[in-house]
Amino acid sequence: MEKAVNEGVHDQVRDGDDGGYGGGRAGTAGGAEGVWSGSWVAERLGVELVGDDRLTDLLGLALRRNPKRAHLLVSNVLGKHVPQSPSVVYGYGYELGRRVRALLGAEEARRAVVLGYAETATGLGHSVADGLGLAPYLHSTRRPVAGLAPAGGFEESHSHATSHLLLPEDPALLSGDGPLVLVDDEFSTGNTVLNTVRDLHARYPRRRYVVVALVDMRSAADAGRLAEFAEEIGARVDLVAAASGTVRLPEGVLEKGQELVARFESESAATGGRSSAAASWPVARGTARTAPTGPPPDDNRAHPHVTRIDLRWPAGLPDGGRHGFTPAHRARLEAALPGMAARLAEALPADARRVLVLGFEELMYAPLQLARELEQSTDVEVRYSTTTRSPVLAVDDPGYAIRTRLVFPAHDDPADGPGERYAYNVAGAGFDAVVAVVDSAADTPALHAPDGLLARLAAHTPQVLLAVVPSYAPEPPHAPERPSMLPEPLRGPAFSSYAPEEVGWLLQDLSDVTLEAPTEEREEAIQSGGAHYAESLPVEYQPSERYQELFHAALEDSAARIAQAVGVVTETVLAERSPRPVLVSLARAGTPIGILMRRWAQHRHGLDLPHYAVSIVRGRGIDANALRWLAEHHDPRDVVFVDGWTGKGAITRELAQALEEFEQSDGITGFSPEIAVLADPGACVRTYGTREDFLIPSACLNSTVSGLISRTVLRADLVGPHDYHGAKFYRELAGTDVSVTFLDAVSARFPEVADAACAQAKELLAADRSPTWEGWAAVERISEEYGIHDVNLVKPGVGETTRVMLRRVPWKVLARAGAGSDLDHVRLLAGQRGVPVEEVADLPYTCVGLIHPQYTRGATGADGKAVTV
Repeated sequence: MEKAVNEGVHDQVRDGDDGGYGGGRAGTAGGAEGVWSGSWVAERLGVELVGDDRLTDLLGLALRRNPKRAHLLVSNVLGKHVPQSPSVVYGYGYELGRRVRALLGAEEARRAVVLGYAETATGLGHSVADGLGLAPYLHSTRRPVAGLAPAGGFEESHSHATSHLLLPEDPALLSGDGPLVLVDDEFSTGNTVLNTVRDLHARYPRRRYVVVALVDMRSAADAGRLAEFAEEIGARVDLVAAASGTVRLPEGVLEKGQELVARFESESAATGGRSSAAASWPVARGTARTAPTGPPPDDNRAHPHVTRIDLRWPAGLPDGGRHGFTPAHRARLEAALPGMAARLAEALPADARRVLVLGFEELMYAPLQLARELEQSTDVEVRYSTTTRSPVLAVDDPGYAIRTRLVFPAHDDPADGPGERYAYNVAGAGFDAVVAVVDSAADTPALHAPDGLLARLAAHTPQVLLAVVPSYAPEPPHAPERPSMLPEPLRGPAFSSYAPEEVGWLLQDLSDVTLEAPTEEREEAIQSGGAHYAESLPVEYQPSERYQELFHAALEDSAARIAQAVGVVTETVLAERSPRPVLVSLARAGTPIGILMRRWAQHRHGLDLPHYAVSIVRGRGIDANALRWLAEHHDPRDVVFVDGWTGKGAITRELAQALEEFEQSDGITGFSPEIAVLADPGACVRTYGTREDFLIPSACLNSTVSGLISRTVLRADLVGPHDYHGAKFYRELAGTDVSVTFLDAVSARFPEVADAACAQAKELLAADRSPTWEGWAAVERISEEYGIHDVNLVKPGVGETTRVMLRRVPWKVLARAGAGSDLDHVRLLAGQRGVPVEEVADLPYTCVGLIHPQYTRGATGADGKAVTV
């Protein structure tokens, strides 16, 4: 049945019919009949599952080491952590797909696209697409492909591995206007779905979305938030779930859960892997029965306990939905399944009665279909599960969902580096054989090593079979021929009020184009998904006489402190990065700092360093044409990217991802993603002048302290594939320009701070400067505490808060209790815009600016009333 929440959102709750696919208690993690596999956690932490009558048949509980959420909802019907009948696993997803088809109607269903979430819901999403009928399928991935640019991406804030990529072979897969069906195993807060829809709706807007999950565990507040979001973007959002309920968490459960995990891990380590409540813990650590460690064959491709099976996978058939999976692909797979399953059956021991088909992380659908075909065509009891990245505590108790775990090293050369991987509830489950199904990218020496997955399996089952599915990687699109010569950098006085030798702008001049829009209109368009912030410009703020007085007073007070920080960061760069670096500022906040670093190098070392400014846009990456020009004229290894300050570190992450994509697309290596900044209050970088959060006067104003150059613009009708990003030169504002005044005031203090700066730089070079990302953690906490639920609307630090006041629609300002003159200009702007300033104890920044989280014109302040500047 359907239950209307409002005009934009509909919740479809389960109707009590599981479609004939109920797993029941027999599908739990090996617990005794009638024992819920969540009772162990519930009794010790007071966690309650409240909802549908059969919710506890679908879910158990476990514990994990996670700073955000200690408990883990373990699905008994997903086929990830708990071995389950493949018909049950597939049946739940297929039935959800049929319900989506009934909800949409035949015509809309034919135009739908299904998107699943890595890694846990990749197979579930496939099954939903099958039930829907003719819908193509794509799932997110954490495995980048050289030369294939992402069509989108998003963050999963509560996950242990947060960044998702969307890499369809055909970008048109996401650009249609039919319904988008988003599939996840668990709908807990809605944050992941909101992040996805926000990213995709900005690029490929559509009228309707359907969210599908095995269980809907949202609170009432989270349910209301999804409704509000749907209304904001002007789209309908439906929800279909097999069961619904909520998790009741007592106060302090996170700390109690962490203590419990730490205690059991400590007991396990002290007893060589065995604790009083985890009799199978030695299985997890490989300290009990281990595989023989004799010399492997020369090719390291066989194991004495492993039989390799040639599936004869159809040539050119994708191994899953990582790059798209169409109904035609499904038809080819279904035609080949009987033959592939027969080959597996022939290789099984004659007396095998209980067999596990074990998939591999994101590779869930192909192993699931093989297991299902094997189950239907033989008398063997077949179970299905997959390996995972997710670390979970194992406790050998019938009332706990994760009874045993196998630990082994990653074996697919993951992009995020090496690490442990896990297989749960396999050891001790009495399997006569295990069929490990991996893709060819994961068929590596690490898989066959003495401590690898195959050896771990061989220690706990008489027979291990290995089936390798060819990894499907689409051909990179043919890049059109680029112009042989990119334009030379723009320089002052023709472009900017800076001297020509101070900076070259790798931008195109859009001064004659009208790009400005009222702040309120821009905010509404940005938050609704109708426009990207880089497609327009705010109207330039014209400072009042009082505000200009504050700027000059702040400059006088802080010039020496800024000069010392400039010296520290420049000396660090010269000592650690390159003796003759090429400074490349991230326009525009980085540009004054880049000029000051260049001046320091001249003053202290007589160096005449090249300095350029390039554009980087959150969500769109760095200007690739600017990188190509730099690579043609300089050694990329000498390039040091410069910015003014860090907030939560979003641009730091953006640069790292953009450079990785550029290296894959162009084959040009050597650019380092490590940014050098004047101030790093967010603890996001290693190269900085200070980690204090104080007023940098160049953050007080817009173009009039940045060479009269606008923020950069990236819009498809203005910036072609062979163009630099654009910007405007506001020549008409020359009468109020203080760009050079700022530079001269700071550089005049170089002589008096030189010794202190050099001494501080030496201390930093010898210290541990590893990023802690404290800023990002603080922003996530503030986002949740203030009900914003979007880190992009939380702007930490004096510089970012000032930008909110000048360019966005501010909601409120959080100020650290006792903050002094560093916030005088913020308080003045807040008073002009009717924005409350709230003092907060223990704030990690001097201040934090909050953008209105449900902005429409007419709701600009905390009271929902419009204000004027």
